[in-house]
Amino acid sequence: MAADPREKAATLALRRRLLSNSCKLFFPEDPIKIVRGQGQYMYDEEGAEYIDCINNVAHVGHCHPLVVQAAHKQNQVLNTNSRYLHDNIVDYAQRLSETLPEKLCVFYFLNSGSEANDLALRLARQYTGHWDVVVLDHAYHGHLSSLIDISPYKFRDLDGQKEWVHVAPLPDTYRGLYREDHPNPAVAYASEVKRVVSSAQEKGRKIAAFFAESLPSVGGQIVPPTGFFPEVAEHIHKAGGVFVADEIQVGFGRVGKHFWAFQLQGEDFVPDIVTMGKSIGNGHPVACVATTQAVARAFEATGVEYFNTFGGTPVSCAVGLAVLDVLEKEQLQAHAACVGSFLMELLRQQKAKHPILGDIRGVGLFIGVDLIKDEATRMPATEEADYVVSRLKENYILLSTDGPGRNVLKFKPPMCFSLDNARHVVAKLDTILTGEPGGQGATDSLSLEPSLELELPACPGWGCDS
Repeated sequence: MAADPREKAATLALRRRLLSNSCKLFFPEDPIKIVRGQGQYMYDEEGAEYIDCINNVAHVGHCHPLVVQAAHKQNQVLNTNSRYLHDNIVDYAQRLSETLPEKLCVFYFLNSGSEANDLALRLARQYTGHWDVVVLDHAYHGHLSSLIDISPYKFRDLDGQKEWVHVAPLPDTYRGLYREDHPNPAVAYASEVKRVVSSAQEKGRKIAAFFAESLPSVGGQIVPPTGFFPEVAEHIHKAGGVFVADEIQVGFGRVGKHFWAFQLQGEDFVPDIVTMGKSIGNGHPVACVATTQAVARAFEATGVEYFNTFGGTPVSCAVGLAVLDVLEKEQLQAHAACVGSFLMELLRQQKAKHPILGDIRGVGLFIGVDLIKDEATRMPATEEADYVVSRLKENYILLSTDGPGRNVLKFKPPMCFSLDNARHVVAKLDTILTGEPGGQGATDSLSLEPSLELELPACPGWGCDS
């Protein structure tokens, strides 16, 4: 592959001169210049191949040919705003409706997850006539001002908590208030939400919505206990509010067992509003809000038009349709379930060997590895996590961290991430940890690939062994 015409150092110098320092890069000490992506791989200017373990935007794989072709084909015919009648937008809405509970049958198309959550906030307030919002601690819902206000992950470093925002404990059963030994953590954490709501009401506040990522990511790749959402929804509905499920990072089959992560909470649980982004367009700026007829009609009653110049264009909807086609044709939901289970089992083998691995949690291809300094206190191993990520990068594996302590290794790869990829990544992780003071052995050789005692299963779908 021919090298990029501009040297990496020159690109970095231009970026530093022309872009704000607040626009951060991965690996700031030695950033990677990426010039190409294909499937679950990314390539730098020298042609080096990296396994991408964190890009949940390229949902069906970087530059998937069917998605690229769909965009190109529609671009040659028409791309205009959604005020003109066009088949793509209604076809796409119909296809999305087939993946959701019947109650969620009205769609708004936008450009980003932040736009989607901002609209969800407007819908909730118009429908309920209330203003206040309940969120989970450490949540992140977007970069707009309205969403920074409901994102503890952001507002604690800025202007602080607004009086209309109420924060409930994160339902983390590993290091939270109610842990794995609690008889019913779902009810216990939901009771905390009820307490927060009651406290707000005592001050004369009225709840418009409860916002939650169906699987909190920034909070540390958290899997809420089953039954938590239905219990919370009951408390929120009694307070006159609606339940907003943020599926921006975890929807579209990533969890394997279901198409949407909120479905992990039980067949009968249906949010009032669902927001989508990132993976919906495989890198194309597409987002969506799905809601009920009742919520939509209340929004329409204002008489104010909702219009988004680029939301729902023929090209955007062609891309969205292509992503759904690929998910179905390549059986990527089933693939995520199979590869995710295999990866989790490999990681659990490592937990038995390396005490630094405190918790392995996740579902499908949404997995967190919580690194700890010691088992008794479960103190976050922040520096060690940073070290592991840096060493993996040296081995051409792109991983990152999340969680309040920045100590949780997060796996959210493109859905075509393979069994062989899983085995290779965990082998490298084993070698790195073995070279650490807390590991067994003293080798620091990164060329070793320890044998992992687990046979490759027969997964459905995309290139499992490639």
